[in-house]
Amino acid sequence: MAKPGSVKVIEVRGVAPKPSLPPNSAHPEDLSLPLTFFDLRWLRFPPPQHLFFYNMPSFDTSHFFDSVLPKLKTSLSATLQHFVPLAGNLIWLLDSPKPLLSYIKGDAVSLTIAESDADFHRLISSNNFDIEAKEYHPLVPQLAASHDKAAVLALQITVFPKDGFSIGSAMHHAACDGLSAISFFKFWGHFCKHGEGGGLPPLPSHNKKVIKDPSGLQAIYSNEWLRLGGPNNRSLMLLEARGPGDGIRGTFEFTRAKIEMLRRVMRIMMAKKKEQADHSKLLHLSTYLLTCAYTWVCLLWAEEIKTEKTLLYYQPISGIAGHRAVAETKRLLGEDGLLVALNAISEVIKSLDKTLLEEAETWVSRIFNAVLQPCSCFECRV
Repeated sequence: MAKPGSVKVIEVRGVAPKPSLPPNSAHPEDLSLPLTFFDLRWLRFPPPQHLFFYNMPSFDTSHFFDSVLPKLKTSLSATLQHFVPLAGNLIWLLDSPKPLLSYIKGDAVSLTIAESDADFHRLISSNNFDIEAKEYHPLVPQLAASHDKAAVLALQITVFPKDGFSIGSAMHHAACDGLSAISFFKFWGHFCKHGEGGGLPPLPSHNKKVIKDPSGLQAIYSNEWLRLGGPNNRSLMLLEARGPGDGIRGTFEFTRAKIEMLRRVMRIMMAKKKEQADHSKLLHLSTYLLTCAYTWVCLLWAEEIKTEKTLLYYQPISGIAGHRAVAETKRLLGEDGLLVALNAISEVIKSLDKTLLEEAETWVSRIFNAVLQPCSCFECRV
């Protein structure tokens, strides 16, 4: 293993949403949003982290600090004008049965500027499978959280002299889902490149009232969190995920060309299977479906699984809830293993219209067991 590089913090500052002139509803003085049941289930879970690397062969460190960094800060403030809740905090008032997402004028996103002497090209290499996951940890900021409140977003820009820079983020999952995170970074990139003129990406909506809760899941999830370490425990301190401390990170590149080749092979295979012909026509060989199925089969071979049946726990594109596909291990490892995997996952996806919120009242406890107390078996790690 290579020696991990060191990271030196240069600056930590708050970046607030750019004020609107004149003031309008796009940038309110104060904002208080309820959490939907989709949000509440993630209330104290470890935040999702993102890390983007920007490789610049002719990178000039002085130019970056004098020109690029100020533009990143200015465009970040302009972006937050459209994503005001990201500058706020989660709070849980004593007289409120549920926590809230609160923004008060003056709230800001914590932005850390740092410099690293790590081997930039080693960290971004897609051919390295000996990089310990912990080598990336110093490039991602910590999300501030206490018993009383939890920040929604923290960012870190790390400079690698002569090579490029990275942007790391930690976002509170109860306030920002994957689609919102992607939208935020698209806005930031747009403003950084084009300024505030030109065509903007689709504006985000902060209207939580469109989410209906006929089953009372908000109350169920809130009560579960109150009981955790309770009774009446309103702590917003983030829980720590338990897992192996010696993980290795590797990048597997599944290119468009490889996916198209796999799609053609599967179509030919389905056409030859007369007994599956009618069913196969119903299969929509999306990139997501092909990737999940291919990964499932490859992991089975790599892990040399011997159990009679194998379960794949995966997250649909909707991101609403995880779902489980089950198939016989012997068939998955057979000649038609990939087709077996495709059919198993496809059946689950097609059933989502009826089963999307199935057993939703147990989501918090199920995710708690799966994420914070992980099992070492194959099924729980897929």
